[in-house]
Amino acid sequence: MNQPDLTAEAVVKRFGEHVAVDSISFEVARGSFFSILGPSGCGKTTLLRMIAGFLEPDGGEIAIGGQNMRGVAPNRRPVNMVFQQLALFPMMPVGENVEFGLARRGVPRAERRKKAAAMLERVGLAGAAAKRVDELSGGQRQRVAIARSLVLEPTLLLLDEPLGALDLKLREHMKIELKQLQAEFGTTFVYITHDQSEALVLSDRVGVMNRGRFEQIGAPQDLYYRPRTAFVAGFVGDNNRVPGRATAVDGDIAHVDTGEGWAIGARCEGPVAVGDAVEVFVRPEAATIGRRREQLPDSQPAHDGIVESLLFDGAKSALLLRENRSRREFRIALPQTGQFADLKPGEPVYFSFDPARAICFAARRDADA
Repeated sequence: MNQPDLTAEAVVKRFGEHVAVDSISFEVARGSFFSILGPSGCGKTTLLRMIAGFLEPDGGEIAIGGQNMRGVAPNRRPVNMVFQQLALFPMMPVGENVEFGLARRGVPRAERRKKAAAMLERVGLAGAAAKRVDELSGGQRQRVAIARSLVLEPTLLLLDEPLGALDLKLREHMKIELKQLQAEFGTTFVYITHDQSEALVLSDRVGVMNRGRFEQIGAPQDLYYRPRTAFVAGFVGDNNRVPGRATAVDGDIAHVDTGEGWAIGARCEGPVAVGDAVEVFVRPEAATIGRRREQLPDSQPAHDGIVESLLFDGAKSALLLRENRSRREFRIALPQTGQFADLKPGEPVYFSFDPARAICFAARRDADA
């Protein structure tokens, strides 16, 4: 079995009384794309800075390429970092920006120019060495920053929300480019973001971080379809969140009373007992909608509501309705047939979902998703 490129064991970082990183342990496989996903203030940047060597852990150990990094200065670690602001040198042409780290290592000029030109070609910027940085588009500058890091052949490339400053369309494009670049180079990427779409699209594995700890580490599909905590269910992807109380548990299906006359069923994740306060999560795409009750699957409990609004967004279009008994808002992804495109606010509709595709968690007092 290959040695992981990054190993963290019980890593802790405190700032006064505040525990920013709370005894975190994980591994990142060689040649993989690992993302750390979480809200602002969860500790992900602090963790990344410890990996880079800018901060020293208060406890635990970090190893890169099998070597313990305790006391190893940032410039001596086999790591490079790409920041959101990129930190390119505007007074230098593109080629010199890429050569910069090689020059600091004392690599002869002819060799570093050759390496920089080859690296620029690999990131799709052949012939750009003489250009000024301000002549490049945002996406091109992003690729220059990555080329400058990769030319040094690091064991790890750390990326600190590198797409955050880009406009939406360019960000979507760069997600694909980053994924392709990582696959081509085979360098291990460790990427931090608060944007779930970036993490899901780019990564082989994702660690969802909350309050200094990982709530779950897994493949994007596992986080989306099999979240282990209410925080992960609420943070990763869109979800309808319905609080209630378990009135019965039949196998792995809990029957839940919302306390407002609306009863629903959901698959239990973890222990759920009768009488427990619970939270039920239902993905918008897990629900079926119909203008008449008989249009719904016979095998699923039917619910009824009133259309609040139609949220048109092409393939991501959704219906926002209000369930009749609870008056609770509920979001449903619209099928791409166009058959419900003429729904109007105030129109009555029916909807259903398979309880096995909804997830029920016992409510956690400190949950903040």
